[in-house]
Parts: sequence; C-alpha cells; structure tokens
Amino acid sequence: MVRGFYNLTSGMLSQGRRMDVIANNMTNISTAGYKAEQYTDRTFDEVMVSRIGNKIKSPYQTMETYQSHILAPDHLYTDFTQGAPEETNLPLDFAIIGEGFFSIQMADDSIAYTRAGSFTLDNEGYLCLSELGRVLDQEGNPIQLPTDKLDADSHGNLYNKDGGYLGTLGVYQFEDNQALERNPYGLFIGEGAQINEEAVVYNKWVERSNVDLVKEMVEMMSTQRALQSAAQMSKIYDQVIQKGVNNIGQM
Repeated sequence: MVRGFYNLTSGMLSQGRRMDVIANNMTNISTAGYKAEQYTDRTFDEVMVSRIGNKIKSPYQTMETYQSHILAPDHLYTDFTQGAPEETNLPLDFAIIGEGFFSIQMADDSIAYTRAGSFTLDNEGYLCLSELGRVLDQEGNPIQLPTDKLDADSHGNLYNKDGGYLGTLGVYQFEDNQALERNPYGLFIGEGAQINEEAVVYNKWVERSNVDLVKEMVEMMSTQRALQSAAQMSKIYDQVIQKGVNNIGQM
C-alpha cells in the first residue's frame, strides 16, 4: 500500500514537470528561433542501474523479479529541427537555413548562441539581440554598423547602400547540438563552436519557433489526464488506509 503512494506521487511529480515543459513550449510558440523541449523520465530502478551498475550477486535474483514503477527525471531534450522561415522585411532580421547559430557576446563577456535573428542596434551602433548582447562576426568581434539601412547576401556579408562592406555575420555550428545547455535567457552555451562556411543566411527573414501547436495540445491533454488519474488514485489509497486504521482501532 505504501509502495502505491510512492508510485502515484512520483507519477504526479513527473507529469507536473512534463506539463511545465509543455507550457513553456506553448508560451514560446511565437518566439523567433525558439527550439522546443521534450521531457523524458524512467523508473527509479533504471536510473540506479545506469549510475552504479547492476550489483545483484545471486543468479536467481534479477532486475526482472522486482519491478518499480517509481518515476525519476531522465533528460530534457531539445528539438533542433529547422523552424519555418518567415519574411519580415526588416533590414536587421536574419534567418539561418540549415545548421548553425548566431554568436552573442553577453553583458558578462560570456558567449552564447541562438537561432533568433531579430536584431537591433544599441546606443553605440553595435548589432545586438534584444539588449541581451552584441552579435559577433566570424572573427568573434562585435559588429558595429553606421546605419540600419543595409543589404546582405546569402553568406551573411553586410553592405551599405553604396555597396561598401560592413562585416560578416558569424554562423557557428557544433558537433553535437544535444551537448548544448540553455541559459536563463533562452540562449545556448557550449564548447567547440566552429564557423559554418556553408551556412545560408536570409536577410529580412526570421526563423519561426519549431513548436508544433497541435502536438503540444495533444500532449498537454494526455498529461493532464494522467495527472488527474494519479491524484484521484492517491485519494482512494488515502481513504482505504484511513478505513483500515479505523477498523483496526475498533477491534
């Protein structure tokens, strides 16, 4: 009976975490360059075996002889698939087609990466991302522009209206995107960034979020039903235990 409480409680906690991830995805459905997240869990036994190995000595005792339904967090995956490009006709909007990220120098001089290419100019004329940090070129230097009236080619080269060269957007790629971590501002951080020489950049376009609204709605309803079922079963367990305690006390 007590084991049932553990199973139900872990299930409710797991479904609650999954609901938080779904809510975050749906909140950012209109955020340019946002990459959807997916929460996964597994049983407590599987987590223990993966961390310390199967230490069972007896040949008659295996992991199959005892099954635990207690859930534990496993991993939070990010879906890095391409979002649909959307034309904005804004001169400082850029979208990467294919692999790669724009590089952003944060206020603390750390480097972060993003697919969001909706840029502006700060007070000193540097190309920046929503006041989070300055956009870097292929050499890792901030890009300073004399004006927002510019043209750009598919390689990220920036020119003024007279054809004068202003700089080149740095598009960086990683060997394994899943090794990247998301910082509190929704940008990615990681090691081993390299210039993607074959990157294609659209000017006056942005990459839309890759969140699938229909999929998230279905997942939300399924998660909500599972959460409600676990909560209802926990109430039944509580009533059964209370009844058992009261009956024993009357004997």
